[in-house]
Amino acid sequence: MERLGTGIGWRPEIAGDVERMPGIDWVEVVAENVCPGHVPESLLRLRARGVTVVPHGVALGLGGAERPDAGRLEALAERATALRSPLVTEHIAFVRAGGPLSASPRLEAGHLLPVPRTRDALDVLCENVRIAQDALPVPLAVENIAALFSWPGEEMSEGQFLYDLADRTGVRLLIDVANLHTNHVNRGEDPAKALAELPLEAIAYVHVAGGVERGGVWHDSHAHPVPRPVLDILTDLASRVSPPGVLLERDENFPEPGELERELTAIREAVEKGATARSTAQAKSSGAGSGSGSVGESGSGEPARQRVALAQAAVLSSLVAGTPVPEGFDRVRMAVQARALAAKRADVVAKVAPELPVMLGERYREVFLAHAQKRPMTGGYRQDALDFVEQLLLSSGRRERQDEQVPLRELREWWLERSGPVPRSRRPAVRLARATRRVLLRR
Repeated sequence: MERLGTGIGWRPEIAGDVERMPGIDWVEVVAENVCPGHVPESLLRLRARGVTVVPHGVALGLGGAERPDAGRLEALAERATALRSPLVTEHIAFVRAGGPLSASPRLEAGHLLPVPRTRDALDVLCENVRIAQDALPVPLAVENIAALFSWPGEEMSEGQFLYDLADRTGVRLLIDVANLHTNHVNRGEDPAKALAELPLEAIAYVHVAGGVERGGVWHDSHAHPVPRPVLDILTDLASRVSPPGVLLERDENFPEPGELERELTAIREAVEKGATARSTAQAKSSGAGSGSGSVGESGSGEPARQRVALAQAAVLSSLVAGTPVPEGFDRVRMAVQARALAAKRADVVAKVAPELPVMLGERYREVFLAHAQKRPMTGGYRQDALDFVEQLLLSSGRRERQDEQVPLRELREWWLERSGPVPRSRRPAVRLARATRRVLLRR
């Protein structure tokens, strides 16, 4: 596996800072945020300097019951080629559910949700990973995710699940030590046990990130400093194996460049500390994963997919559509997850349609969350923004909306501009009308 070194997540908000940072060997970019034909100049400059760029996908849903979408796989492959990347990465998660397999409405989570660590889910995941591997021009690595809730009746630990996934598919692993910490706080899972069970030779690189604890629940925010327990898990990992690459993730609330550089220094020191321990102790163990045992191929095929589909649809529907929480789940944790999904939905819509918080002012969040309670997301975030405004316009004449200060005219113009296949301002009839008006005004 190619040695990557020390890296940082590239985001447009800190693009200039990243270019000026010393000791950056590589960067990772959210795959869905890059257009192959219009790669940001900052990434081109970094690549020209020899900095490796890795696309990191978030929307494939490899842990979902359905086979990976061919269009999404093609798009991920295009980004890998455009960025000349040595590998691409995705997540062990499901992001949508419903549809023909479960005979239920298709729903989007808008976030990464944990798959059950069961044989059925592993069978489905392994086949989906193989499909993705065959469609991509470079190796694939998959990441363990953070979770706010647990599935009842799980049959494997996280380490065993990852070991068997790598053993059966040959896929590389992207180990997020911050997510191991999150699962320790939220689900009582031992990070050291997970590391001991991993196939260390399969690690492609490591993620490090910060989070925040609220009400006894750890939120993997990527918006706070990296805490000491996460660095300690990184040291433990580095005491077992030399990670090919380590990357700092930060998605918002970006600090000054000096603070990011200090975090990168702390990450390097944590890795060096682990390397020293590995060297002096001749490694703690060379039998990582020896106790897991492969569950083998079950050959369950479509029945497994249907069982996973039904379970995932029930879970996602309870989180975003208000249906009852399935039996065996912690209702408090599911409520926390539901609120987190709605909050993220509001935040991302505000980013993809920044005009909406401006038009609605301080009431944006309240109005959007009220909308989200009644209407689950069924498409992407841009479509979600359009649906939100459309519902505001449709309900504007109803009694409950009569006294609300909603800028209907501005919202209507915004919606008309974006709702068609071609922006309204670019449509021939609109251009002709505007040109005619300009001529008449000159007379």
